[in-house]
Amino acid sequence: MTTSIPSIAAAYDEAPVTLLRRRRLLLLGGLLALAFALPPLLGSDYWLNAILIPFLVLSLAGLGLNLLTGYTGQTSVGAAGFMAVGAFATYGLLLRVPGLPLPLALLGGGLIAAAVGWLFGIPSARIKGFYLMVTTLAAQFFLEWVFAKFPWFYNHASSGTISAPRLELFGYNLATPAGRYLLALSCVVLLTWVAHNLVRSQIGRNWMAIRDMDTAAAVIGIPVERYKRQAFAVSSFYLGIAGALWAFAYLGTASAGSFDINRSFQILFIIIIGGMGSIAGNFLGAAFISLLPIFLNHAGQWLSGGHVDTGQLQNLQKVIFGALIIWFLVKEPEGLIRLLRNLAERLRRWPLRF
Repeated sequence: MTTSIPSIAAAYDEAPVTLLRRRRLLLLGGLLALAFALPPLLGSDYWLNAILIPFLVLSLAGLGLNLLTGYTGQTSVGAAGFMAVGAFATYGLLLRVPGLPLPLALLGGGLIAAAVGWLFGIPSARIKGFYLMVTTLAAQFFLEWVFAKFPWFYNHASSGTISAPRLELFGYNLATPAGRYLLALSCVVLLTWVAHNLVRSQIGRNWMAIRDMDTAAAVIGIPVERYKRQAFAVSSFYLGIAGALWAFAYLGTASAGSFDINRSFQILFIIIIGGMGSIAGNFLGAAFISLLPIFLNHAGQWLSGGHVDTGQLQNLQKVIFGALIIWFLVKEPEGLIRLLRNLAERLRRWPLRF
């Protein structure tokens, strides 16, 4: 049996791509192995609680919003409201359903958030752009009001907050910093893998067609209204699980104020800075948002030698932080992921001009 010349040529052309994919998979597998093994063993409680866990949860929240805004083109500033739905729903399930495993509680909280997101996504069939943004802003304020107004959601606690129930999985206590880190990391890795495959599927291609031009997408037979509502539901599912992790794996206790409009803008900045329509960009944006203020705080204290008032240092940090955001947006509107890709291309072609 002989092999035809065209098939040999095609295999030859595909060889570099296949080799590159294998190298990327090996590199990614090595990074994941290090992420699961090293921080729980070597990381201090401060690094786990104050840096790594919020970074992971914000990355997941940015991924959820990016599926809606970056891949479907639906503007939203109500991400924190759907995070609150996931947090309070997961708390209610763990509290009121005896013996419910933690993964099922997280899944249930995400599904309830998806249902609420689908409901608030109904107006997207008729409006878009600025008017849709106003609708999601109304959803943010409405959901925040609901969880603060009705004591049933926080089990009539006098403080108006929900506390993390016992975090346990297969008899393993997850209440330690290492356990909560592994819980957040496992959720982020699993949901990132699902999102990566989702955006490469027919659903993801339909979302991007709607993002580029919804009229043309409707002409070629894509049910635009259904896919827009579907994007709201999937995005809210991710945000709901991120909200549950934010409340239980990071804060420990949370209230409706933990998911205010400032949190929504923070998540929006993550996808803008990292790069809309990019999976990896969410992690870059979350690193920028969560790690840069910590770096500026330590740098300011070191440079001032403790002689500058803390309030002035915080104001200076906000000025520097805002200026860096503006610089990134002017320098590369497509986000940090585009800057890194350009840098990689320059290094690949060096010393030739890019």
